[in-house]
Amino acid sequence: MEVIELFKKLLSFHSITPHDGGSLDFIKDYLDGFEAIWFNKYDTKNLFLYKKFGQGEHLCFGGHVDVVPPGDGWESDPFEPIEKNGYIYARGAQDMKSGVAAFVQAVKEVKDFKGTLSLLLTSDEEGDAKYGTRYALKELKKIDLIPDFAIVAEPTCEKIFGDAIKIGRRGSINGVIEKIGKQGHAAYPEKAINPIHKVAKVLPYMAGANLDDGDEYFAPSKFVITDIRAGMEVTNVTPGKLKMMFNVRNSTKTTLKDIEDFVHKYFNEMNYTLRLTQSAKPFLTDPNSKIVKILDKSIQKICNVKPKYSTAGGTSDARFFGEFGVKTVEFGVINDTIHAPNERTNKDEVIKLYKVFKEVLKNF
Repeated sequence: MEVIELFKKLLSFHSITPHDGGSLDFIKDYLDGFEAIWFNKYDTKNLFLYKKFGQGEHLCFGGHVDVVPPGDGWESDPFEPIEKNGYIYARGAQDMKSGVAAFVQAVKEVKDFKGTLSLLLTSDEEGDAKYGTRYALKELKKIDLIPDFAIVAEPTCEKIFGDAIKIGRRGSINGVIEKIGKQGHAAYPEKAINPIHKVAKVLPYMAGANLDDGDEYFAPSKFVITDIRAGMEVTNVTPGKLKMMFNVRNSTKTTLKDIEDFVHKYFNEMNYTLRLTQSAKPFLTDPNSKIVKILDKSIQKICNVKPKYSTAGGTSDARFFGEFGVKTVEFGVINDTIHAPNERTNKDEVIKLYKVFKEVLKNF
């Protein structure tokens, strides 16, 4: 197969999270010269394919074959890829079967490599990701197969193909504050403790506040309030409790403890509880590292574009590689229709992405 034929084949699999639709078995057979290890848990499938060409460092391509449900508004069958005006339409065209097709084809054509080459593919990136890449990496650590470097082929480009590499990602911390008051009659506020009034005094200092100054690669970590609720939806009773939820997309400069201290600074005289959970940890790969330099040089050669280094956006499985100390970058097609009806990507981008990965492998 050539890369576009492979791309269309992958798009035809009904691989809605957490199912792979048979795509992982197909890839395993397609890369028949690679050793295969399955790390399956419940409904999630994780496939690790590797080949040791010789002594040297271990480079891994990471990605997911699962997609979000198609939803309504499609002009064609979301699992029957169609080509129109230079674009290929199907669910997963950008996120991220384009990236998977590009690196699978590039790896298949490798004849020589100075080290170990691998692929880590999961069927649960778009869901909870509890038993996906993170679980597989834990198992790989047990058998001493954690890679040195990783490229995750998520869609990263913004305006033109080749304009952005992600060298890190912000973390994500969720918080729930419960302020305890004393319920009472609205006509006798002096006999009650109204938690709304108490919290209203500190909101101007908390809502949208920057918890750090950011840096060259990270925007400031911002305290974003996502929900506030209290009361019984009546006008004559003041509430006994208020619940406030928030999210912080944190850089490497802000920790759980920093957020705890920030909340306590404004709630210290109130009766309150705080619950924090971290769904993703931030990471940053040194922009001078080998993987960043080789990928940058390869993009410039194939695309004639100098990519910027970014950490913007939501979360991806790159965060799990980062947790295990793997020097990780992300690079893929333009991100402008992911999760939308009529998701599509430019055919030329997929071909160029494949060529960029071929160039990386040649120079690694």
